Amino acid sequence: MGEFRMPSLGADMEDGTLVEWKVKPGDVVKRGDIVAVVETQKGTIEVEIFEDGTVEALLVEPGRKVPVGAVLARVRGVGQAPAPSVAAPTAATVQPPTAAPLTAGAPARRVEAPPPGAHRPRASPAARAAATRLGVDLSVLTGTGPGGALTLADVERAAQARAPRAPEAPTPPPAPTPEARQQAMRQAIAAAMSRSKREIPHYYLDTRVDVGRAMDWLREQNAARPVTERLLPAVLYLKAVGLSAREFPELNGTWVDGAFRPAKAVHVGMVVSLRQGGIVVPALHDVPDKPLGTLMRELGDLIQRARRGTLRSSELADSTLTVTSLGDPGADRVLGVIFPPQVAIVGFGSVREAPWVVEGRCVPRPLVTVSLAADHRASDGHRGAAFLSHVERLLLEPEKL
Repeated sequence: MGEFRMPSLGADMEDGTLVEWKVKPGDVVKRGDIVAVVETQKGTIEVEIFEDGTVEALLVEPGRKVPVGAVLARVRGVGQAPAPSVAAPTAATVQPPTAAPLTAGAPARRVEAPPPGAHRPRASPAARAAATRLGVDLSVLTGTGPGGALTLADVERAAQARAPRAPEAPTPPPAPTPEARQQAMRQAIAAAMSRSKREIPHYYLDTRVDVGRAMDWLREQNAARPVTERLLPAVLYLKAVGLSAREFPELNGTWVDGAFRPAKAVHVGMVVSLRQGGIVVPALHDVPDKPLGTLMRELGDLIQRARRGTLRSSELADSTLTVTSLGDPGADRVLGVIFPPQVAIVGFGSVREAPWVVEGRCVPRPLVTVSLAADHRASDGHRGAAFLSHVERLLLEPEKL
């Protein structure tokens, strides 16, 4: 029997609130299906399941906050037998319920037949039958019928007065304000970055790259494309980093349990700045294998959903290294902080025109500063410098991306 747990959606996540189940017991699910919606400091996340099977039981009610790793549901894998169910009791083992007095405020006690010779209150046959059925003690009631006789209405009123009130539904906690959400996100980011600087031995490198040819190539490409399909410089950066990461696997993976684990694929996390403040880092999957047009469409969709707060759990948990691009306007250089458990982050500053030597002449050229922050436990400066040189060569030949 498999367990579906609260996923870890980044080093800055400690818990999440289950907002909604998208499945119910008995539903058949496939890997990648959306099964739940979870609220985190980064927004509302659609959580996917990572195995085929059948939902056996949902263990957490919507509205509850649970820590990362808590079991949310049980899932029966394909070919597994259903969990044994508790056998229903047979008629021979079922005991009739003990009747309790239905007089308001009276302590619960078993209704016993009066002893021989005891006074029997006057009551109509219908009242006596109802009293037996409802467990009402006629001896403690006052009748309203002729001569003080107990009526059916007297018995029903006593039963209604004794019936327990339905518990009031708990008042849901108030929804957090935008200010509270932003503060929680800032605290989560600060905690993750503090952990990164405390635990990861960073080293930093940067180089300037002439992107004049890349910008010219982009203009030519975009002139032949519809406005909605035009390429941005960021997509060239992503593809160049993805291809370079494939050549330098020590920069593409995670540091877990005291050892580096190289990733089998290259899923590049892109830092997205949210309009209300804060950032998220969703992943573009299999970046080296996709054409630029596909990457541009996926990047645009990812940014829109990140800002709407409708990302999927795999997009927040699958990054194997990260890219941050300041765009224009911005700063000349960005020195990133590694997002654990990853081991590298690549930064791109804004494109600036500056003096550059070309064939022995000093000419103005559009330059971008490319930086690398990497984990010294997994790589060293020599390999990091070679990685940056590989990125530079690719940006100098954009038609090969």
